[in-house]
Amino acid sequence: MPDSISILVTSHKLSIDACTSFVKTDKSGGIVVFEGTVRNHTNDKEVLRLDFEAYEPMAQNEMRKIAERAAQKWPVHKIAIHHRTGSLDIGQTPVIIAVSSSHRGVAFEACEFCIDELKKSVPIWKKEFFADGEIWVAAHP
Repeated sequence: MPDSISILVTSHKLSIDACTSFVKTDKSGGIVVFEGTVRNHTNDKEVLRLDFEAYEPMAQNEMRKIAERAAQKWPVHKIAIHHRTGSLDIGQTPVIIAVSSSHRGVAFEACEFCIDELKKSVPIWKKEFFADGEIWVAAHP
């Protein structure tokens, strides 16, 4: 399934259109897209921005393994997992996952699996910036 998986770790802006275009096929009856965005608060504190860092070779390898496991578990057509690094402002997008399949239920389940596994195992870290300081946190939900 190598031609059916798109993995990207980049400091550039992510594109939902690029992810959707990659996963769309004539046999796909469902495409599910998850877009993670930087929110303006966490634990009742105002967030000013987030910084993301990654060990890129390992992150890409782990992201590919996640997509491959999803493809083994569900009959998906294509999967895109893209993550951004660097400093992101409120409303910007650090992660996009897109999954296509014949039926929506499969695409939803596989997409949820991918984001949950990404947050558990991929070496990507975030630093939250507040008005009164900053803190490194695991990039988990």
